[in-house]
Amino acid sequence: MTLRPPALRFFAARIAAIAAALTLAIQPATAQSILRDAETEALFREISAPLISAAGLDPRNVDIVLVNDGTINAFVVGGQAVYLNSGLIAAADNANQVQGVIAHELGHITGGHAVRGGEGARPATGISILSLLLGVAAAAAGAPDAAMGILGAGQQAALGKFLAFTRGEEASADAAGAQFLSRAGISGRGSIDFFKKLQNQEFRYGFTRDADSEFYSSHPMTSDRLATLQDVYVRDPAWNARTDPKVDARFQRIKAKLYGYLSEPQATLTAYPEYLTDVPARYARAYAFHKESFMDKSLAETDALLATDPGDPYFLELKGQVLLEEGRPVDAIPPLKRATLLTNNEPLIATTYGHALIATEDKANFAEAERVLKAAVARDKENPFAWYQLGVVYEARGDTPRARLASAEQQLMNVEYLEAMRSAEAAEAGLPAGSPDWLRAQDIAMSARAEIERKGKKK
Repeated sequence: MTLRPPALRFFAARIAAIAAALTLAIQPATAQSILRDAETEALFREISAPLISAAGLDPRNVDIVLVNDGTINAFVVGGQAVYLNSGLIAAADNANQVQGVIAHELGHITGGHAVRGGEGARPATGISILSLLLGVAAAAAGAPDAAMGILGAGQQAALGKFLAFTRGEEASADAAGAQFLSRAGISGRGSIDFFKKLQNQEFRYGFTRDADSEFYSSHPMTSDRLATLQDVYVRDPAWNARTDPKVDARFQRIKAKLYGYLSEPQATLTAYPEYLTDVPARYARAYAFHKESFMDKSLAETDALLATDPGDPYFLELKGQVLLEEGRPVDAIPPLKRATLLTNNEPLIATTYGHALIATEDKANFAEAERVLKAAVARDKENPFAWYQLGVVYEARGDTPRARLASAEQQLMNVEYLEAMRSAEAAEAGLPAGSPDWLRAQDIAMSARAEIERKGKKK
């Protein structure tokens, strides 16, 4: 499990006065970071592929991205990517519930809702601007109380106009998601169960929505959605279809793994006490002990996992990661090498393997590190740490231009445009003119420069 720095910055800026209320209602919550894990991503690809195909999209072009956010939410922000919050995975009971959420979000993608959001925002913005102008006029005429009343009414109207638009989109995404599940032969039970879970949350925290309060919600009332969808799903031939038990077992593994990685160690040990000896419990505790620097205990849990399945690549990856971070890179190489081979050079695992090879500080290992890291960046375009490690290899052998190019790749992914431009220009100056690396350095420099200029114009 690795934590990727924020590659996506979701509308973090705050806007003053009336625009603030409208903007915060329109935009998704700011994401702190993207979580990347080979095992998790493999499961997401598997459970989403039939749904993506049913939606008329290519599974190779749609990403399911895990966001480090404890709230129960999922969203799309344009393009072909579905973002699932870690809180949603923690709340889900099984893989079928997650499939229901993914199907719904695919409905937003195929409906173009992230792109069309402006259609709902434009009339709302118009109402806000009008109310702002009227409010300023009233204040200028010496009636500040009237001005505040006008502003409040205008803001309420604007919010209602926009949220009425988004409620329509949510209903449309519900209907589309039901179609995708049906076409894929996947039961809608998980979707219904998850809605019931959300409804229970509302009851637990005393949240009720009458006709007025629903006006402020961007989603239709949960009870209404439940009634509509249950009728559709129960009549569907796939209603009684069952998820493969092996898929659900894998889901419980990644759920426990995520819990162990994100939660405080004591909370993990409370949720997964040591008398539990199943795979999810050992997975969670391995991470908890690792975070507490109890490496012997972490390795004991990892070895117990490997005793159940010595050829599991993700157990091998975990053992290698623990050994590497304990400062034992030589010992980490065998399990990481085997995990890399068993997963056909899965990029995230290969990156950790390359890191271990470099961490030995043995130059004899650097050629192998370069090979696996090059393969990793070729298959995974969003892997800045692999580029960083590749830069270390280039610098060690005195190839400064390519080390600068690797830094430029990493900086561009991390949205460090000024640094990326400078690194790319330095690389370009030292690379053979016309070579593929020289052309790539040019591309990065131009892209970074364009982003810097675009941001400058917005100020």
